[in-house]
Amino acid sequence: MRRDRKIGMIATSIEQIPKIVCFDDTPRGRLLQGAAYLFYKQGYDKTTVRQLGEFIGIQSGSLFHHFKSKDEILATVMEQTIIYNFARLKEAAERSNDPEQQLRHLIKAELLSIAGDTGAAMAVLVHEWFALSKEKQDYLLKMRNEYEQVWLDVIAKLRVLGKVKHDAFIWRRLVGGSISWTVTWYRPEGKVNIDELTEMVWEMALK
Repeated sequence: MRRDRKIGMIATSIEQIPKIVCFDDTPRGRLLQGAAYLFYKQGYDKTTVRQLGEFIGIQSGSLFHHFKSKDEILATVMEQTIIYNFARLKEAAERSNDPEQQLRHLIKAELLSIAGDTGAAMAVLVHEWFALSKEKQDYLLKMRNEYEQVWLDVIAKLRVLGKVKHDAFIWRRLVGGSISWTVTWYRPEGKVNIDELTEMVWEMALK
């Protein structure tokens, strides 16, 4: 481990970091996991291909057996993160036919994504978005829109029931913003667990 004065301790090997579940244990998956961690901890621009190779334990040239460029690594980190969490969100929505309960499940799914087992990768998706080329942004935006549509469909049902009285897009931005911010302060070992946090957000959202 090494210390950065701004962000504290940074792992020096992939073996030292927690599993990011949207990446598998293949060599390619380990590369993406290591990249997500380093991009999150020190930024995309400051992470070199050589450093990434050392972190994973391979020669830097070996990275290009899997990807053509560092830019492609970043885009694939984001793509795999969206695919995994979109599947998680759809599964959450399908657990109930009751819109209020669907909302509860969506909130928990997104809290797990952002403050839980894919948190580092989700942070990269947000904070390194503008490091992508316009072409890759356009491709990923289509995927992100499908993710957001799951939320908007449930919110539309809540509006019909009178449970949500505000514009669906703005309401989603407010709820999504409150969930996203948990990455800066939530700790699993803290005062509340994910289930308790889900209840808090759910209750506030429907007041």
